[in-house]
Amino acid sequence: MSVARHALQRPRTGRSERRLEIDGLRAVAVLLVVIYHIWPRRVSGGVDVFLMLTGFLITGSLLRDEHVKLWAFARRLVLRLLPAAGLTLLGVLIGMVLILPKTRWDGTVAEVVASALYYENWQLAFSAVDYLSAGNAVSPVQHFWSLAIQGQFYVVWPVLLLMARRKLQVFVGLMAAVFVLSLAYSIFRTATDQAWAYFDTGARLWELALGGLLAVALPFLKVPKPVRVVLGWLGLAALVACGLVLQVSTSFPGYVALWPTLAAAAVIVAGAAGGADRLLTLRPLLYVGRISYALYLWHWPIFVFYLTATDRTAASWKGILLILAASFALAAVTTELTDRTGGWGPLLLAPALVGSMLVTFLPQQGSAITPAPELAAEDRPRSYADGCAQHLKEAEVLICRYGSKNPDKVIALVGNSHAAHWLPALEVLGEENGWQIVNITKGACTLSTTVQLYKGKPQPMCDQWQEGVLAELPKLDPDLLITTATESSEWERGENMPRGYPERWRQLDAMGIDVLAIRDTPRMGFDPPECVETKGAAACVAPRSRSLAERMPTAGPIPANVTVADFNATFCPDDRCPAVIGNTLVYSDNGHITATFMRSLAPALEKEVLRALAGRRADSRG
Repeated sequence: MSVARHALQRPRTGRSERRLEIDGLRAVAVLLVVIYHIWPRRVSGGVDVFLMLTGFLITGSLLRDEHVKLWAFARRLVLRLLPAAGLTLLGVLIGMVLILPKTRWDGTVAEVVASALYYENWQLAFSAVDYLSAGNAVSPVQHFWSLAIQGQFYVVWPVLLLMARRKLQVFVGLMAAVFVLSLAYSIFRTATDQAWAYFDTGARLWELALGGLLAVALPFLKVPKPVRVVLGWLGLAALVACGLVLQVSTSFPGYVALWPTLAAAAVIVAGAAGGADRLLTLRPLLYVGRISYALYLWHWPIFVFYLTATDRTAASWKGILLILAASFALAAVTTELTDRTGGWGPLLLAPALVGSMLVTFLPQQGSAITPAPELAAEDRPRSYADGCAQHLKEAEVLICRYGSKNPDKVIALVGNSHAAHWLPALEVLGEENGWQIVNITKGACTLSTTVQLYKGKPQPMCDQWQEGVLAELPKLDPDLLITTATESSEWERGENMPRGYPERWRQLDAMGIDVLAIRDTPRMGFDPPECVETKGAAACVAPRSRSLAERMPTAGPIPANVTVADFNATFCPDDRCPAVIGNTLVYSDNGHITATFMRSLAPALEKEVLRALAGRRADSRG
């Protein structure tokens, strides 16, 4: 029996095929998303409802089509989705040029392209695990991640139906397999790497599969009316309460996302029972449901542009009303315009892609500051471009050598990104002195016996990486190892020297390795390149006490093989840490030093390296 014939054998209800309560449910979901995004800046679970509804509606559409024609299916989706997306992305590019600082242009353009081509979720997933990108300002199109997942689903699901050869039992089996495997993966991935799982298509497919299974099962469900009434109200109440009760932004997707998706499923099963559906089919909600797609598209960029234009971190009450009014107005206009575009709709996406390319060729104004603020993010140690800075989720020890191939001295640079940002100065010294610089660095991983934490979570990959480093060091036999001596922080604990630092140094002492431990550099508490561009260098200064102790903290006696160096008088003259010193931009982000400024510190670093090389073990080597 074909899928379509089996699926169409549904009980006759006398109702229209169009489920108006689903339009109302879509309205509730988008209102939760919009309101929770703006205030109280939480995630509501509304996006999970959209994903489940997509699976429900698309599966139902495929089952009703006696002969699935992929081209016709794709054409319908393109005409419905691309016009509004194209208008929004074009609006984002215009807003970017008018409102966003140039420091954010490159990232925004990259994400506009990713959004237009439906891979924004992967763009954000890789950014989430990129240590140096983790603190970047929010993108005006980051909400396109869920649309990207839906777009990928639109490709997978018809293929899944064809693989089933239109046999219902096989199709249901495939959907059930996707649901079980994806949910299991989502639970595992959320527990081990929630930042990645949040944007991972594989961790979200089960929500769409749940909707697909519901579409197949719904015609055969015979639930008494009183039970459907209760289901409708309970489902609606659970959906509204989800974002208030759960910490959605830190626990989703995983099994917790069953809450909003099953709540929405309960509303769908309830149907027109004279309960919650009466509320959901009120005209205002039906209208919001009609414009819900465009409202979702517009609300986030308007919110981001408002925060940037007003230099605020949260919207005022007047600002909230302004954002909502602008979002609804643009959503209404966009819906009306795109409904009338017909076959020309997809062409509306073209200006966004063309505009993204043109923006990259806009003439750049000269800057008296080097590097220019908009280029600061790329002014990093070359180890990043060389693929030699290991990222958070990998334990392999990456070793890159710079400088002389027949060195007089071998200097090993080991530690986290705050160790890595000394590489440009060391490269200068390597060229001038015939030294070889060996880079062994990993994001958020210091050279310590203490359990490593990143955003409050243990990093087992860091412990494994350090074991590998300790195994490699005797082979390298460096004349000197350079690493960080403390950890600066803007939080309550302030600057500290973990007990594991001197413990690790004593292990290096037993291996015959001398250490130059450099006191950590300050953290600013704001984005210096963006601040310099928008407010001027004079306004971009942080107090030294924000992230540094009055005196360098220690965790017991410093081992004899260790020389400690402190350059913070250069970074923070007069106890103030400016973003610009001379005409050089000091910071590439909140806490990392530009390669340009680091190279200017080469003479000062050389004195400390020579002092460390003149230590007891260096003398014994002759």
